[in-house]
Amino acid sequence: MTIATAASAFDGAGDAVREAAETTLVGFARALRAAGLPVSQDRTQAFLTAVAAVGYDDPGGVYWAGRSTLTAEPDHFPVFDQVFESWFAGKVPRVVQRQAAPPRPTPGMVPEDETSSGKSDERDDDPDVVRARASGAEVLRHRDIAALTPSEKAALAELFSAIRPVPPRRRAVRRRPWHRGELDMRRTLRDELRRGGEPGGIKLRRRVSRPRRVVLLLDVSGSMSPYADALLRLAHVWVRSAPRTTEAFTIGTRLTRVTRALRQRDADAALRGAGEQVPDWSGGTRLGEVLQAFLDRWGQRGLARGAVVVVFSDGWERGDPTQLGEQMQRMHRLAHRVVWANPHRGKAGYRPVQGGIAAALPYCDDFVAGHSLATFSELVEVVRRA
Repeated sequence: MTIATAASAFDGAGDAVREAAETTLVGFARALRAAGLPVSQDRTQAFLTAVAAVGYDDPGGVYWAGRSTLTAEPDHFPVFDQVFESWFAGKVPRVVQRQAAPPRPTPGMVPEDETSSGKSDERDDDPDVVRARASGAEVLRHRDIAALTPSEKAALAELFSAIRPVPPRRRAVRRRPWHRGELDMRRTLRDELRRGGEPGGIKLRRRVSRPRRVVLLLDVSGSMSPYADALLRLAHVWVRSAPRTTEAFTIGTRLTRVTRALRQRDADAALRGAGEQVPDWSGGTRLGEVLQAFLDRWGQRGLARGAVVVVFSDGWERGDPTQLGEQMQRMHRLAHRVVWANPHRGKAGYRPVQGGIAAALPYCDDFVAGHSLATFSELVEVVRRA
């Protein structure tokens, strides 16, 4: 089939099939990122554009489009080949020449990505319909945490160890000797004085970098209770990876610092310790008042200055949204970057129109999803690049 014929066939298919094909390809790109390849959003978009050009029904075209856009160096090719074979099970997405039938559960088949509602994106069992196979762990990574059963949440807890937060870096004031960089006049002159004025080599120096502080604000109110356990597990991984530069607080109706409890090595013991300190589990949400308390007691004195502040919340506010906007503006002035992770951000049809999130959003540098382990990994990468 030629490129023009494939494009016309794709155009003749329904929107459901079009979305299924794109979801399969995006899920493949995320699987590559999980395998360690530096697959960015720009590369993913280029991959989708390339596949649309070569045709969705051309296995070789999909393969080479991915090799050309999703890999950065030859060392990535073996990983790409392995994930490609595992993800597509020897097949590539194809487009049917008709409207797709209503989706039905297909035993043994797992989705290429998860729908925003947290349920598996099931496909018709027609062999011409787009589908892909993935491991159970990979499927679990993309599931909405709020929709998981207790046994699935227990299995997901074991996967948090795969997250490796890397602190963002900041330029320090001090400089250190280096083999290249700017001229170190003082060391050069001292070296010549030690030689009695005889000329010698020029000394160079460079500015060093230091880890930037990361502050985690975890909403544990009633609307966020399905995600509270996972958020604390993520905070535990973050605090353990950089205990000197990471701070964690819970927010709801009160502000509670849980950094010390989360420094324990054992995750379950750390969560129990943090839970014993938090008095407002599944309570109301007064983000404006709590953020003001954080800034007055901690942030204004230096904890938020130059830091990357990550707020995990759905943005539901029972207090005055104007106060929340004012405190977010204060935080934006103090912090190096403000990141807001919303579990509803990754769900279809969501619009940030609620009073709280609408007031806070103008002062957020990044607004990302936070409903699954895969989105947590993407969030870690956003913070690393901050």
